[in-house]
Amino acid sequence: MKPFPVIKLPLASYLAKHFKFAVAGKVATLTLNRPARKNPLTFDSYAELSSLFRAAAHDDAISTFVVTGEGGNFSSGGDVHEIIGPLTKLDTKGLLDFTRMTGELVKAMRAAPQPIIAAVEGVCAGAGAIIAMASDIRLGTVEAKVAFLFNRVGLAGCDMGACAILPRIIGQGRASELLFTGRAMDGKEAERYGFFNRLCAPGTTLGEAERLAATIAAGPTFGNAMTKRMLDMEWAMSIEAAVEAEAVAQALCMQTEDFRRAFRAFSKKEKPVFEGN
Repeated sequence: MKPFPVIKLPLASYLAKHFKFAVAGKVATLTLNRPARKNPLTFDSYAELSSLFRAAAHDDAISTFVVTGEGGNFSSGGDVHEIIGPLTKLDTKGLLDFTRMTGELVKAMRAAPQPIIAAVEGVCAGAGAIIAMASDIRLGTVEAKVAFLFNRVGLAGCDMGACAILPRIIGQGRASELLFTGRAMDGKEAERYGFFNRLCAPGTTLGEAERLAATIAAGPTFGNAMTKRMLDMEWAMSIEAAVEAEAVAQALCMQTEDFRRAFRAFSKKEKPVFEGN
């Protein structure tokens, strides 16, 4: 399992090899596109996804990401034939190399300063559910099926950060049940639990996600990146430490030109137009 080559900037001109990737304005849309098999992940797609999100940390032209799947499904997780089968033949070192490589994708998504929106329809299972979980916002449909099914294939629920992140989204008890049983949530349950921010009509989820992404992208880029960073950092802080950390973060945001643009616009009773600096 070799790392994917470093992706060069700008990402707007990047031609992805193992998924579809397109940039419109400040919004980048990433589409898992193996629809005949419900968009499973491979060793190569894991590595390329990680490299792309790592590169995103250095691309100021992209302000938000949308992640989705082709053909009415999000992702069925790791490819049974291209990943699961080969894993049964690896030694401990090879297996640890693999699990660290898959975890790198979650680290890269959380480290990317851009908010990430998952547009989920149909099957969203295993590593597919993890990608949705690692996103900042999730839109789904009533028909969506979300399953952290590692337990059902003889593994632990602690995969790619699930035991750390999923309880933050839906609570410890609900996360425990899903990770111990591997059962699927339907869309209504996922929304009620808070996994989905909201439900969309089937076939409209991607459009809704891209509209939301454009709305966020029109906001202050530095400020949004700081919000994402602090949401991650403050989970492990005391309230006192968090308030102090936010004081520092907000003071930095107040040095941006976007902050001054907003003041000038509000003074004229106009809507501010942010430019990302």
